[in-house]
Amino acid sequence: MALTIRRRLRGRRIPMETECGRTMSSRSDSGSGEDSLDRLLPPTGAPRRKSTTSLSKTEPPLLRTGTRTIYTAGRPPWYDEHGAQSKEAFVIGLCGGSASGKTTVANKIIEALDVPWVVLLSMDSFYKVLSPEEQTLAANNDYNFDHPGAFDFELLVATLRKLKQGKSVKIPVYDFTTHRRQKDWKNVYGASVIIFEGIMSFADKELLQLLDMKIFVDTDSDIRLVRRLRRDITERGRDIEGVIKQYNKFVKPAFEQYIEPTMRLADIVVPRGGGNMVAIDLIVQHVHSQLEERELSVRALLASAQQTQPLPQTLSVLESTPQVKCLHTIIRNKETSRDEFIFYSKRLMRLLIEHALTFLPSQPCVVQTPQGHEYEGRRYNGKGITGVSVLRAGETMEPALRAVCKDVRIGKILIQTNLDSGEPELHYLRLPKDISEDHVILMDSTVSTGAAAMMAVRVLLDHEVQEEKIVLVSLLMAELGVHSVAYAFPKVKIITTAVDKSLDDLLHVIPGIGDFGDRYFGTDGSDSWSDEDQDQPSY
Repeated sequence: MALTIRRRLRGRRIPMETECGRTMSSRSDSGSGEDSLDRLLPPTGAPRRKSTTSLSKTEPPLLRTGTRTIYTAGRPPWYDEHGAQSKEAFVIGLCGGSASGKTTVANKIIEALDVPWVVLLSMDSFYKVLSPEEQTLAANNDYNFDHPGAFDFELLVATLRKLKQGKSVKIPVYDFTTHRRQKDWKNVYGASVIIFEGIMSFADKELLQLLDMKIFVDTDSDIRLVRRLRRDITERGRDIEGVIKQYNKFVKPAFEQYIEPTMRLADIVVPRGGGNMVAIDLIVQHVHSQLEERELSVRALLASAQQTQPLPQTLSVLESTPQVKCLHTIIRNKETSRDEFIFYSKRLMRLLIEHALTFLPSQPCVVQTPQGHEYEGRRYNGKGITGVSVLRAGETMEPALRAVCKDVRIGKILIQTNLDSGEPELHYLRLPKDISEDHVILMDSTVSTGAAAMMAVRVLLDHEVQEEKIVLVSLLMAELGVHSVAYAFPKVKIITTAVDKSLDDLLHVIPGIGDFGDRYFGTDGSDSWSDEDQDQPSY
């Protein structure tokens, strides 16, 4: 059967005739339901995870530990060598009538894309909070959820804009049984591709401007009614009379008045929803081409940079006292045993962390001594302190931080190098809630080009941590790494025990300390990665 697929790419609408057998989708659209925001999930039977995920058609790129699943398909740099946002997420807007198959199409696209860091965002999450009177109407199926006025477009546009810019966002969770937002919202971060679906996806001008591709899912009205009956009765606990009443009174008129007319805005119209694999393949090809155009080479730019300027004022190097010099002599010596390497590294870490804390803000205060006299001292002037370690070697500094900061919160960021591209990739993060209100001690063992450190700082900035509240702490840094971080983030304080002059052809710091992670944890460091990139977990 001949199908006409309308495409409008780069401002032109091109008719295309395609021969395709009429096959029904193996999955019917069940709507967004209570779980209105989902990441791409592992295969059936694997544990669900709320963090950013990816799915491979053959072997899913993930590692399982005793308590969590870590996805190993990393997110490449989404910023330039200046640390500025230069790579926005690609946003696909999916519109169509209720139960037209939008979620099924979205999942088919995600599976066919086979790229990491994809987010599926549903408009159903952004229903407005109902008043008591509206709650009563909703309970009697007399509230119009299919009207543009039922959605919080202001929150939706602001959230999608931040997510497209690579920022961390919070998504409301809507309960369709009680018609209320749940107390706990979902944290979402790190999208390379965003698939946004909803019945009113094309109904707002500001929202339309955020969509890079607009797709309308066109499904027969009888099929949509059958799907809606099944969904609302089985998943949302409603009776058949109420569902039909709501459909005839609100859903059908809203489709004809608000939804169907927006089909003309679509770049691609997909008949039959998830069963139309020809249309889905065309969509996937276009998205892949867009992602290829947006690829960045941050590390190459950093490694080729010629730094002739003096070291920045934001850098503070621990005073090279005889004690510090002795500690460096021991841990830099390749003949030092692992036991001694760990012991003296810990001593140096403690001195480094204590030095870093002197740069946190403080204010004068007066206390009473046990003898009844006043003492004029100082007190930390901030809400809280959070330590964030760049896995795995950065974790070695956590005991030193905990030893001097009572009740400090700890976050984790896993960054590894892609051996094909040479670029750092973000694989996993776990940060405390409300980290944006704290001063953050960012901990890594060594910094060579600064690419991994820049990515870690960018993650913190995307979670709304203020740049001037970030303190990067590292045992050893190369001059290139110092300049790279300081140039991109001039307000970040950089603290280290030593700065070495150069890097070799393999991006090792010279004279350096070797592979800190391998020496500390006793693992084999045979791969020729740079110092900062070798310090990765071995699961």
